[in-house]
Amino acid sequence: MSGERLSRPLLLVGCGKMGGAMLAGWLESGIAGGGVVVLDPMGAGDFAGRDGVTIHKDMADLPADLDPEVVVLAVKPQQMADAAPYAARYTGPGTVFMSIAAGTNISFFAGHLGEGAAIVRAMPNTPAAIGQGITVTCPNANVSDAQMAMCSALLGAIGEVLSVDDEALIDPVTAVSGSGPAYVFLLIECLAEAGVEAGLPRELADRLALVTVAGAGQLALRGDDVPAQLRKNVTSPGGTTQAALEVLMT
Repeated sequence: MSGERLSRPLLLVGCGKMGGAMLAGWLESGIAGGGVVVLDPMGAGDFAGRDGVTIHKDMADLPADLDPEVVVLAVKPQQMADAAPYAARYTGPGTVFMSIAAGTNISFFAGHLGEGAAIVRAMPNTPAAIGQGITVTCPNANVSDAQMAMCSALLGAIGEVLSVDDEALIDPVTAVSGSGPAYVFLLIECLAEAGVEAGLPRELADRLALVTVAGAGQLALRGDDVPAQLRKNVTSPGGTTQAALEVLMT
């Protein structure tokens, strides 16, 4: 966090798992100094009564004089066609829009918000729920340096933030980090299942798989060696690990 703090309200449209994770991070960090206005049809009950948070279930209930500094669009991609046109009322030089919807490009938002709108497309991932996510952002040309810094600070409340200038990179980012946690969860499942098939009790196999993957990830993050070298470090010639890897790689 680099010291940025909102002076005007932040409007959060959608407060599901990812929106809720972001809101929790903002409240903990205190970055939303102007308060957070939440628009969610389910009511965002987990945040009811929290200081600085106002919750509305319907667009018609939002204050007529609301002037958000940042509008975060955190609804599902299939709901964005309804949310984006409504948000257009807030388009102006002092407001930046940030979307976390997969597969919804900046041109879509420009079509609804106006060509002059400042828009940041962001792709976070689910470890954001525990503050361990990684998000890649891509701004359009209307986003000022100050607005980009604020968006990065907001996303920094849920993990690491990187940025790209070429929006075409966001789709492969989605495939690697956006969907990546699911691949890792499947690996944990398969590793545990293999242990059970080899005779391990289910509870032991599950724990071994989970902690092994978590520990290997931390070793890769904190160590000096690249993953390929770490793999070689644990692979003795002619050993059981080498034999297992040969099976996996065929």
